[in-house]
Amino acid sequence: MRSGWGAFAVLAAAGAVLLTGCQSAPGGGAGEDGHVGGQGTAPVSPAPARPSGYGAVFLGVDECSSFGRTSFTEVSCAGERAAARVVARHDGTVRDGPRCPATTDFVLHISEQRPSADEDGDGAVPRGYACMRHLQPPHPGDPGGGGGPRTIVGDCVHDLGDGKVRETACDGSGKRKPEFEVTKAVDDRSECPASTALYVRLGGTTPVGCARPV
Repeated sequence: MRSGWGAFAVLAAAGAVLLTGCQSAPGGGAGEDGHVGGQGTAPVSPAPARPSGYGAVFLGVDECSSFGRTSFTEVSCAGERAAARVVARHDGTVRDGPRCPATTDFVLHISEQRPSADEDGDGAVPRGYACMRHLQPPHPGDPGGGGGPRTIVGDCVHDLGDGKVRETACDGSGKRKPEFEVTKAVDDRSECPASTALYVRLGGTTPVGCARPV
């Protein structure tokens, strides 16, 4: 499910405002935004002072995490425990920080920790978040994949009632069938094509999504 950045949607015909449901990352992986997945080679071994780390920053870009969303560790990307790769890493909270790349599968929220080894040797890992891409398909953050933290062009949504919609897989493999597909991202609703039945707030430089019935 998508988390962090929800989207407002407006029925073009009725003019009613809809708010897309915020989704948290499902077990299969969840986007709200470029992934650069792939196995790659194992990172260079860390200095002896940091025997449990794989880089200068805990879960830095191009490093990998184990399976799990609430309990996870940084592991070698070449190891069998590796599940996903970091495509972007930011301090602070998702609400206040930069958006994840468009095709992010899910977000790991990193609480402030005091592990035995960390990036600068002071015994602390600052609060932050890592935008993750699965090493193997499926990729729910891809257009139409039905998940990820961002709604992007190519994604589908269904009506939740009470003026809300939520993303679902465009191929119908999700729990709910798709009802609208986001076909274009524009600066203003007036730029959407005449076939638009729903406006979805995407955020970013082109914040309005034009959605048509499917």
